[in-house]
Amino acid sequence: MSEADTRVGGRFDPGRVRFLAVAALLSGCFGGGGTQVSLEAGHVEFDRPTPSGEPYLSVGAGGRAILTWIEPEEGVPALRLAIRGEDGWSEPRTVWASEDMFVNWADFPSSVEMRGGTLAVHWLEKVADAPYAYHVMLALSADDGMTWSEPFRAHDDASPTEHGFVSMVPWGDGAGLTWLDARAMAGDGGGGEHVAGGGEHLAGGGGGERGAMSVRFRTLAPDGHLGPEVLLDDRTCECCQTALVRVGEGLVAAYRDRSESEVRDIAVVRGAGERWTEPAALSTDGWVIPGCPVNGPQLSGDEGALASAWYTGVDGRPQVYAAFSHDGGATFGPRIRVDEGLPLGRVDIERLDDGSAVVVWLEASDDTPRVLARRVEPDGSLGTPLLISETAGERSSGFPRMVRTGDEFLFAWVIPGEGGGVRVRAVRLSD
Repeated sequence: MSEADTRVGGRFDPGRVRFLAVAALLSGCFGGGGTQVSLEAGHVEFDRPTPSGEPYLSVGAGGRAILTWIEPEEGVPALRLAIRGEDGWSEPRTVWASEDMFVNWADFPSSVEMRGGTLAVHWLEKVADAPYAYHVMLALSADDGMTWSEPFRAHDDASPTEHGFVSMVPWGDGAGLTWLDARAMAGDGGGGEHVAGGGEHLAGGGGGERGAMSVRFRTLAPDGHLGPEVLLDDRTCECCQTALVRVGEGLVAAYRDRSESEVRDIAVVRGAGERWTEPAALSTDGWVIPGCPVNGPQLSGDEGALASAWYTGVDGRPQVYAAFSHDGGATFGPRIRVDEGLPLGRVDIERLDDGSAVVVWLEASDDTPRVLARRVEPDGSLGTPLLISETAGERSSGFPRMVRTGDEFLFAWVIPGEGGGVRVRAVRLSD
């Protein structure tokens, strides 16, 4: 591409460079007589000013997209929501604003739309002065976020310990959710302590008398009724994101496990309601680390197939992998390395109709950290890694998220610092 191709009115336009890269990625995904990308539709269509952050995308009824993020409102942290309809994005709506809201670069709010149209959102609320004493709160809306129910706690435990890293998906008429729960660590400081200036979270528990972090599941009905809590694993990593996806008639959850010898590989469990399998390794990486890397897995699935993506750092070598399952998560094929050699992780994945997947992650590179996307085939074939956006390596750059809605892909990410904030880019697919 010549420099002239990237100028608008004689001015260099890096946004157009990023758009063309994404367009090329997706046209490769749907080439060979399939769906092609409409180049004229790729642009940043949602732009919130600094210091907005912590974006999350979900897909609701009819394929409409739902975006949540956090930004100050009159000096108070506020959870905001916008819905993308046929006429574009709605005006931002405030779900909840509170000085007690726990705002964290890695443990961000999420949303889900239930079968009948009820929206559910979650966020974190501080409950004590301890650094990681916070609870998962939920609220419901039956009118597309114009009004919201009174907040209520997602878990039975009321101890001043860490509860977070929630994943929610539609399930039955309502939703299912997983979360990390430190109730067994009560008295340990609520879930550990962060390494100053680093990206890790020191182990605050560890089995024995002090207990450990756990991952749990329950259902949520449209009227707010919560089903029984189910313990999925009683010893997990302290602060890596969980993942939850519907595959066929069941659910598959993934999370970073934690063995007695501090091996922190990705585990999966399969189930529905109150019946779940025993945890099994998604991939035996053998990553031994005495702290949490704050880098969880992601899943994408449909009626029987499943794609996964995760980060690992065995022997000090950061790596991003993908793997595919054709039996609902019971087994996975060989892991496929996706990154370019210097990944920060923070992955997301979206499975495509042809069985391949697109993985999004942060790559440190040799100069400016970047949000990259790449197509991955189950046989290990890789597309060219393509640039979505430049960003920064600090925590405030957050975790890029991605969804497919109808004939479009949406990417959400954060540009830190002055002039930055939450961005969403759309790339249209057409026959």
